[in-house]
Amino acid sequence: MKSNPDTVRMVFARNVQKYRTLLLYSQEKLAEKSGLSVQTIKDIEGCRRWVSDNTLTKLAKSLKIAEFQLLLPEKYDSDKKYPPSTLKALISLKKTIKNFMDTQFENTFNDLKR
Repeated sequence: MKSNPDTVRMVFARNVQKYRTLLLYSQEKLAEKSGLSVQTIKDIEGCRRWVSDNTLTKLAKSLKIAEFQLLLPEKYDSDKKYPPSTLKALISLKKTIKNFMDTQFENTFNDLKR
């Protein structure tokens, strides 16, 4: 399955809006919960802005979901089976996140030992 940044941005924008709506949050309420500005929320949902990893985490936490759920196309809802290529991508993402967290933990631990 080919993807391009515009497609990913549209999926992300739709998912932010979908999960916000499911929680009955206005854009203003999501901005308040996430610590982002209302204009940022509007720009994200309008596909005019991409986000950093920190912003992705803030949004996911505010929407009470995992970060990867904001990047999944609608056709891959949680009650459906994922195709093997998607599962491989998720496993790879999980490994990358785990390695990052392990490195951060080690660095913090080593800093505390000094």
